Amino acid sequence: MNTLPRFASILRPELAEMVAYVPHPGAYEVRLDANEAPPLLSPEAHARLARALVPPALQRYPDPRSQELREAIAAHAGATPDEVLAGAGSDEVIALLLGALDRPREGLSSATIVTTTPTFVMYRHSARARGIKTIEVPLDARWDLDVGGMKRAIEFGRPNIIFVATPNNPTGGAMSEERLRAVIEAAPDALVVIDEAYVAFAQKSAASLRGAYPNVAVLGTLSKIGFASLRVGWVVAPAELIAEVDKVRQPYNLSIPQQRGATFVLREMRAEIEAVKTFVVAERERIAGELRRMGIEVTPSEANFLWIETPHPAVEVFESLAKKGVLVRSFGARGGRLSRRLRVTVGLTHENDRLLEALAEWT
Repeated sequence: MNTLPRFASILRPELAEMVAYVPHPGAYEVRLDANEAPPLLSPEAHARLARALVPPALQRYPDPRSQELREAIAAHAGATPDEVLAGAGSDEVIALLLGALDRPREGLSSATIVTTTPTFVMYRHSARARGIKTIEVPLDARWDLDVGGMKRAIEFGRPNIIFVATPNNPTGGAMSEERLRAVIEAAPDALVVIDEAYVAFAQKSAASLRGAYPNVAVLGTLSKIGFASLRVGWVVAPAELIAEVDKVRQPYNLSIPQQRGATFVLREMRAEIEAVKTFVVAERERIAGELRRMGIEVTPSEANFLWIETPHPAVEVFESLAKKGVLVRSFGARGGRLSRRLRVTVGLTHENDRLLEALAEWT
């Protein structure tokens, strides 16, 4: 039934096939579904950050250019402030890139992006919401880039943007640099966006490719290292591109608490961030070892979560865990090689133990 007859003729047609992104509802004792960092901030650090969040004057608008924050991001990323654009999480930054780079190639009716599958859903979701065509190339059997498939998609789709997450969500692995370079070199007139949301937990970064290739941009975020509530992400790209994308950005897109908090985190909380990284990586390896001893397949991860193959359909395992108060992320509904796949965020030690205990019943 059409519930919006008054607006049906002017709504973007792609919306009819889309659903709003809504996290799994309900209260759970253990939430390991959203790739958030465990709550490890020291009381002192928490208090210092809380003080930094308070704006000196509530009646004033925030800095429309987020200048101090961009300077902090630039120092963190080895860039200049003119090469940085900040937004409300990576989600807004992705949307800004899509909004600025949506001119159809000659002979095409709409712009196109290329990405992988499975990967972060917001590349496709944000593109479709803007009428941009998305070509998704399956990862190979080891969840790495299929260079041949990517090259064919680039040749056929002539994309404006290529999104590659490394480490990838939900599979956890980092893309091999050799393959990533091959994809970048196959699309010299497209923007290749390397999403490093989980790089804090990885062995190495691919950000050096930005200096090697003029068509590369790198996404970053504070969300995975303990500050998801701040909703601050960024892209580092050539200054001339940032200047154009900035024209799409709404003024005052980041509140004063967001700007002040993120700046404080990047400048003053490195030790706290390192503690989060160290804990998560150690727990990630411990959980992976325990799961493998149970006979559960675990894909090598360089993120703050594990990509596991369950011995029974993932939907059944997910529902059983949920009944026990443990929420994870199931990909079983997608079928195929995802039918037995769960993504499990690394939590606190006792939360991870609850997970292991609940999963042991399925082995």
